[in-house]
This record gives sequence, structure tokens and C-alpha cells, in this order.
Amino acid sequence: MRFRLQFTREAAANLQALENDKGLAKKLKAVRKALGLLETNTRHPSLNTHKFSSLHGPAREDVFEAYAESKTPAAYRIFWIYGPGKGTITVIAITSHP
Repeated sequence: MRFRLQFTREAAANLQALENDKGLAKKLKAVRKALGLLETNTRHPSLNTHKFSSLHGPAREDVFEAYAESKTPAAYRIFWIYGPGKGTITVIAITSHP
């Protein structure tokens, strides 16, 4: 199933910050690739998608975490929920892993 991506203000700001920082070009490329994979296959092995148990969406939805990078310091992660509506994913944050 193909999904349409929607971004919260926070996620859009996170992506904009990556786009504006030339020093993070490699991380931006990885995030864009991961977002493309989310659109086509949320369970793609490189995303390592899993439910993030300590967070819930605004209506108590399950929050999922997908890897944009792995095995790298401050690897970027994408946090998202299904919806609103069928065929939509809402990206709630794009951030580096502590």
C-alpha cells in the first residue's frame, strides 16, 4: 500500500532545519530516503520500524519509530503515526537519537 505523508509543524521544522544546515547534507539524504521508503513500505527492513512504547499520538494512537540511519553517532529517527484517514501517515518528529 502506498501512503501519503503528512507532517506536523514540529516535523516540518525538523526537516527544514536539516535542509538549511549544509553540514547535515548526509543526514538529510538519509532522512529523505527513509521518508520515501515509508511512503511505499513501512516495514522495509532498513527502516527497522517498531512501535515506540513510551509515546502516544494526540488521540492515544500508537507511535512508531523508523530509522533513517543506524550505527552512526546521533543517528536520525523518524517518529510517526497512522492517519488521519486511510492511506495517510503523519510524521510527528524527525530527530537525532541521543
